[in-house]
Amino acid sequence: MDLKSYFENTKGTGVLSTADAEGNVDCAIYARPHMMDDGTLALIMRDRLSHSNLQSNPKAAYMFIEDGLGYNGRRFFLKKIREEQDTEQLFTMRRRIYADDKTSENAKFLVFFEIKKELPLIGGK
Repeated sequence: MDLKSYFENTKGTGVLSTADAEGNVDCAIYARPHMMDDGTLALIMRDRLSHSNLQSNPKAAYMFIEDGLGYNGRRFFLKKIREEQDTEQLFTMRRRIYADDKTSENAKFLVFFEIKKELPLIGGK
């Protein structure tokens, strides 16, 4: 199954891990990513710690744990390649709309990543 179909059809929990320029690590729960036609992975982010970390260190890891029995899923090692803020593309890709989405202090970013490496959730070299 290609990654676009995988993320559109597989329920689960995503965790994004980032680090700042000094190596201080953070991890946060994230929704399923969007797979773009060019093979990049995109996440919608608010301007919080994960997004801040990506400004000084473009490397990140995304872990997706599938719902169900056992430990199934995938791990992705990523490098940020670009982002856009509050664009029409971002707003058409959202899966949920929240009441505070229209306020200016809640800027949203569509952050695009190159997938450098993919491994299963458990194991892999």
